[in-house]
Amino acid sequence: MAESVALDPVDLHILRLLQNDARMTYRELAAEVGVAPSTCLDRVARLRRSGVILGHQLRLDPARLGRGLEALLLVQVRPHRRELIGPFVDRIRALPESRALFHLTGPDDYLVHVAVAGTADLQRLVLDEFTSRREVARVETRLIFQQWECGPLLPPATDAQESRTERTERTEHLKNQESPDTTTP
Repeated sequence: MAESVALDPVDLHILRLLQNDARMTYRELAAEVGVAPSTCLDRVARLRRSGVILGHQLRLDPARLGRGLEALLLVQVRPHRRELIGPFVDRIRALPESRALFHLTGPDDYLVHVAVAGTADLQRLVLDEFTSRREVARVETRLIFQQWECGPLLPPATDAQESRTERTERTEHLKNQESPDTTTP
């Protein structure tokens, strides 16, 4: 497990702003945070080097790409052995329908988030790509009706550490997000 990185309030403010808009210029970011652009650039570079910032992602709307049906597949693999897991994970990650893959504890071994064109496509995916594999013992499907993005990810804080202002900012951020009828993750 990776060690946590010590972050001060300026770092946390930078991370909060970048999670909401990763396209901000360093000049805009520095002005929002209240530091010089060169200081802001150095801090962001340090956050990248330390592994806190992993990269930037472009979010796409699956429905507008012809994949309007999203589902979660609970997959049980038997036997659950390392020599079977590697190829299974590689195959599932390579599927164009796969959005995310999680290795779990409990009765199910994997949770796979998929986006498909419709129910026939979902059925084909489950039958041809999952249950046809000899190591897959069971697949359970859950359709996703709606999903919402949550607030920025910040280190855990106790109630004493998190100010009333931060809680209010987080609530306002969630209220100001896109309407809840969007299916983008």
